[in-house]
Amino acid sequence: MRRPSLIASPSTALDWTAYIDGGSRGNPGPAGYGAVIQDAAGKTVETLSRSIGRATNNVAEYHALLAALAYILEQNGKRLLVYCDSELVVRQMQGRYRVQSPDLKPLHEQARKLSSRLEHFVIQHIPREQNRFADELANQAMDHAGTPAHPAEPVRGQSLIAVCEGGWLRPLPPAPALEEGAEYEVRLRKRQ
Repeated sequence: MRRPSLIASPSTALDWTAYIDGGSRGNPGPAGYGAVIQDAAGKTVETLSRSIGRATNNVAEYHALLAALAYILEQNGKRLLVYCDSELVVRQMQGRYRVQSPDLKPLHEQARKLSSRLEHFVIQHIPREQNRFADELANQAMDHAGTPAHPAEPVRGQSLIAVCEGGWLRPLPPAPALEEGAEYEVRLRKRQ
């Protein structure tokens, strides 16, 4: 399997650019991420923001990267440049730093798998002040992070069958009607 380049070259024209950021208040604490997706002309075509509950800032940074990669792959994108203000995540994705944290290893592996599906993937470090919009989105997500007000309640009589594609679960029809924006606890069992 061919590995995509992780360092930009001046002659490489990229179809998509993503500015990503993740953060945590308390580290670990209420965490969230933000991502700004731009097309080849530099026009913002999508913003992504989500709270991820209690996590570290590095976990949140990886969630931002995974969200950006998933979005680009859903759009059948082939070439992506990611700007990130986390030196750790950038250097780990470039293979310059080893991933030692057990919390980061599965996220790193998933990001490597998704990025390998692109023809060309570049990730570069930028100063935080050049990543303000993604930072604002991450802060908005952190405002809504934390522990849920109520513990999970079982949804009786409903089940969902899904297939794993590129590390993501895609529900197969007929899928139950789920409330938009609601969070669900999922217990996985491999079908025999």
